[in-house]
Amino acid sequence: MRRITRALAAIGLSAAALTTVGAGSAGAADGSWAGCPSGAVCVYPQDQNPASSPSAVYWSYGAHNLQGQYGNHWVLNNQTGGAHAHLCRGSGGADCVYDIPAQNGVYYDLGPINSITLDRP
Repeated sequence: MRRITRALAAIGLSAAALTTVGAGSAGAADGSWAGCPSGAVCVYPQDQNPASSPSAVYWSYGAHNLQGQYGNHWVLNNQTGGAHAHLCRGSGGADCVYDIPAQNGVYYDLGPINSITLDRP
């Protein structure tokens, strides 16, 4: 019986530790995430891993053409209200190939990507 009690106590402590780590990594009090302000979509410099300081920040809905972005980059969608971002092969938001839901990010080769769209929910 003591073994079972000790095992349950250990499981409870482990669960509490995991909950604390998860809450701490959710973002800053102001809603920023890895330097990306709340409400924005951010692109980070090539091979910056982990993402910490964005090289481009997009705020407005619609298409945003990229220039000189090659290799792997983090792209974080820190928009609110369920807004999505899309990575597109064509300029002006044409031929979108990857959907990034709100509060998600992707480490992606931006070589073939020519634009990013920010889309209302």
